[in-house]
Amino acid sequence: MKLRKGFVVILVLVLLVFAFVLEIGHNTLLGWAALLLVSAGYVVLHLKGLSERKWYFRLFAWFCFIVVLLGILRISSPPAKQIPAVDVKNPEVTKVVTVKQGQLTGVYNGDKSVEVFAGIPYAKPPVGELRWKEPQEPDSWDGVRACDAFAPMSMQQQNVYMDSLSSIFGYHNYEISLKDNFKEAMSEDSLYLNVWKPSGDIKNAPVLVFIHGGSLTGGHTSFDAYNGETLASKGIVVVNFAYRLNVFGYYANEELAAESENGTTGNYGLLDQIQALKWVKENIASFGGNPDEITVAGESAGSSSVNAVCVSPLAKGLFKRAVAESSGITAKTPYHTFRPIERALEMGENIMKEFSASSVNDLRKVPAEKLVNTSYTNSAMTVDGYAITEQPYLTYEKGENNEEALLNGFNAHEADLFTMLNKVTAENYVDSLRGVLGDNAEKAAELFPPEKQDKAYTIVIDQGGDAKGSYDKVISAAWFTYSHYNWSRLLSSQGKDVYEYYFSMDNSSLGSFHAGEMPYLYGNLFRHDRLYTDEDMALSETMQSYLLNFVKTGNPNGNGLPEWKKFSDNEKQVLEFNKTVKMVDDPYYELYALIDDYQNNLK
Repeated sequence: MKLRKGFVVILVLVLLVFAFVLEIGHNTLLGWAALLLVSAGYVVLHLKGLSERKWYFRLFAWFCFIVVLLGILRISSPPAKQIPAVDVKNPEVTKVVTVKQGQLTGVYNGDKSVEVFAGIPYAKPPVGELRWKEPQEPDSWDGVRACDAFAPMSMQQQNVYMDSLSSIFGYHNYEISLKDNFKEAMSEDSLYLNVWKPSGDIKNAPVLVFIHGGSLTGGHTSFDAYNGETLASKGIVVVNFAYRLNVFGYYANEELAAESENGTTGNYGLLDQIQALKWVKENIASFGGNPDEITVAGESAGSSSVNAVCVSPLAKGLFKRAVAESSGITAKTPYHTFRPIERALEMGENIMKEFSASSVNDLRKVPAEKLVNTSYTNSAMTVDGYAITEQPYLTYEKGENNEEALLNGFNAHEADLFTMLNKVTAENYVDSLRGVLGDNAEKAAELFPPEKQDKAYTIVIDQGGDAKGSYDKVISAAWFTYSHYNWSRLLSSQGKDVYEYYFSMDNSSLGSFHAGEMPYLYGNLFRHDRLYTDEDMALSETMQSYLLNFVKTGNPNGNGLPEWKKFSDNEKQVLEFNKTVKMVDDPYYELYALIDDYQNNLK
């Protein structure tokens, strides 16, 4: 008996869909084996007469087949796994290193140029009674701790399908592999850091501490765009760490403030970041780092966090310089990553009601796996009177900020990812700008007349509209680039050295969208080298040289590099990172006066 043509077509389509779902869901090989077995059995049933049965019987058979396939997805869902510190089979173990809490070992990278120590605790696990408390000193341990894998990432809403789709359609770096049938482990017990150091006995090497982004609601330290291996191979020690996120990191409640001896609430993730810097200050000499030459760096929400540690009295003396990419909180009323304490407390009460909790202790009893799915997004720091004592710009005006020098900047298409579903036309263009410029929206529209989105870039899922291109530029200026202009002038007015950049390089991945500069700056283009050209590699080397010089001396300039002028020499100009590296006019400079005026008139 032959198979019906229609049956074969439908079966192939169904199997292709389920195979795609198995692949992007990183399901185990059990799922693939079960899919083949069940499909073969279904074909045999049709060959033995199922295809001749009544239509409703065949329809019921299809229903049962789909149900079984859905069951296969469930039973073969990817297990949680910690990510190895290096992509090397059976890596060689390093010598023993002694820190304040005990002894530990790491592993060597492939060519043994770098030693990697992953999953070092810098605070006690913030679980149970320690949920929503200031981070505590980590416990000591006996024996030698093997630090050869990244610790589980902090609690966040995890979706392997969306991650894969982002990799396919956003980063364009998705690869089919038999080695990725898992999802990254996640835990409330996540306060661990990672150290990359040059191999061998080194002393007094400059240190770069990186704070990851993710809107204060997501992110993980194993992300390859800011892996520290390349920079460590060039002579510095690199550190990154996890911190509490979303409801675990930025939840605010008056009851919590009352039980804290410091009267703090709403900034637990920021306090984690400061605790990590404290641990680095106390222990980095054991890895050959210089505790007096620490630079703190961050991107997106991590950059806002850098800004926060720059104004926090708790972080004074813990670092020397700052590197900030694509965000900041120096506006009088920051557009994001910052909120009034009243709004934070109001959301805290709403979360209490959401989980039917009558007290903070009730909420502490809610399992982390349930609490993480709160419908309220805690993605902002606040003035708590302890970690942050006042609006950040006031601290700069008083000259009480912590950084001695700043390297910072922004990308050409910062807002495009965040606005891609917004349809903006010439008719609604001005009204669409009022949320970031108020009554100055008309003037902004004169500076940036309506134009379409530039489709030369990689992400084209966009509602568009004949004013979308200009809209994205103005939103980029308000949400991102203005914060760097403002931060630069505040610090420059103190007589401190400031260097500002503008990343505009296009490529086959993120291009100059938000986060597009990271693999260039941290030397990780080689991890997805098919997406980049020799020109990209050359630009990355140049950007790394500037960064290394800044970390070592506070001045990014060096032999063979185009001159990077200080912000104070001409605040209108920034250093453009593209095929040609040169000083250019800030493309958004004329908008800043309008944003200033809008900010000054906010109540």
